[in-house]
Amino acid sequence: MVELLTMSSHAALLAIDDEPDVLAIVAQFAQRFGFTVVTRTDARAALAELRNLKPDAVLVDLMMPDIHGLDVLRAIRDIDPTCQIILMTGQPSVDTAIEAVKLGALDYISKPFDLTRLGGLLTGVCKGIERRERLLQADAVVAKTFAFCGMIGRSPAMQELFDAVRRFAPHVRTLLITGETGTGKELVAHALHTLGARAERRFVTVNCSAVVEGLFESELFGHQRGAFTGATDTKVGLFEHADKGTLFLDEIGELRSTIQAKLLRAVEYGEVQRVGSLSARHVDVTVIAATNRDLRADAANGRFRSDLYYRLSVMEIHLVPLRERREDIPYLSAVFLREVTDRLKRPLIGMTAGAERTLLQAPWPGNVRELRNVIERACLLSDGKMLNERDVLAAMPPAIDTPTPPVLTESAPAASASTWDPAFLTNAQRAQVEHALRESHGNKTAAARLLGISRRSMYRWLDRLDLPYAAARTEER
Repeated sequence: MVELLTMSSHAALLAIDDEPDVLAIVAQFAQRFGFTVVTRTDARAALAELRNLKPDAVLVDLMMPDIHGLDVLRAIRDIDPTCQIILMTGQPSVDTAIEAVKLGALDYISKPFDLTRLGGLLTGVCKGIERRERLLQADAVVAKTFAFCGMIGRSPAMQELFDAVRRFAPHVRTLLITGETGTGKELVAHALHTLGARAERRFVTVNCSAVVEGLFESELFGHQRGAFTGATDTKVGLFEHADKGTLFLDEIGELRSTIQAKLLRAVEYGEVQRVGSLSARHVDVTVIAATNRDLRADAANGRFRSDLYYRLSVMEIHLVPLRERREDIPYLSAVFLREVTDRLKRPLIGMTAGAERTLLQAPWPGNVRELRNVIERACLLSDGKMLNERDVLAAMPPAIDTPTPPVLTESAPAASASTWDPAFLTNAQRAQVEHALRESHGNKTAAARLLGISRRSMYRWLDRLDLPYAAARTEER
């Protein structure tokens, strides 16, 4: 008995055969499973239309008059690696079947059709689509559970960050946020302001690396009319504008030394002096500064005023790079993919396991910002219903060189034998195993097959990564 599925969104099947009667049977049968069926008698014409048709599965005859079915299989795999391909033939042979599977065919069936077997294959295609869609939805739901003031993370590093923000926010007067570009320093500053006593007041941002050097003093402290050429009006500086609120100084490490001295007085005593004015003005401002530089080292080497550094770093928060919290990547990716597809109206329902692995293994020098940008570019490049590995790799900028991934092998090598950081190696491999277990609903035999390792190796990896058998175990028949 073939199980019929009710698809939430129709899957698409392309059937290619030079016999119209065969196509009619396939179309009638596949429609019972919720497929939208397109039939073609010309294989070359069908290949030309493939990018527009975007089928989830293709059923193709092996012996076509103008092109061999294996050549069609190769062409489809080149165009859309995620498409499920079933070959059919009236002259089956073991060698051809083996070659088809090696080239990536889902299966190889004989004519006349065994409808039960064909139905099982179509059911598998439908379930695979639904499973990937459910995984994306589940990861997005989990991500929202672990969201905090616009930031997402269930890793220990992010949970510690969220706790620190909650503790510091009610008491912060000056604070320094450090971390690489793209780690979310401005989000942390916003969170501190939102959870603090000045949430109803202004939050003013200034990028210290973007303001013209000669005008920076005027931007921060204001100027009097006639103070310099072009000063036709008196201007209030950003410190005064943020009075009773919060001033966020992004990339503070780029400030020149003369401004640093005046900034120190403003931060320490709440006094600002407009350019061209003889009197100081008092302001009450919470100052949050951020930098991707090592200000402690810069202060030690005289490139940054040590007294300003120590004044700003009374409280300090450091953001870890994305490569040190890779367990958050699936959840960030799910949220970004959902946001981008909604905004761009793209018909994407998820991403393939290959795409997830590529995202998990990339070095991400641009951190979370880079991840978001890559997913957006991949969505724009994708022709299918799911992001695949090729889409993601095509979206990677030249600056990102995907390293040799820490893939699972039949043996569990010692971390010290790898050029990867041991902690990252373990985290990345743990994430691979956990993803495979989730995708296979805890069935370790199926998970091993997804990872390309034996069932015995799967148990060795569970031991090495300290993953409990019972937590992943389902009935394996």
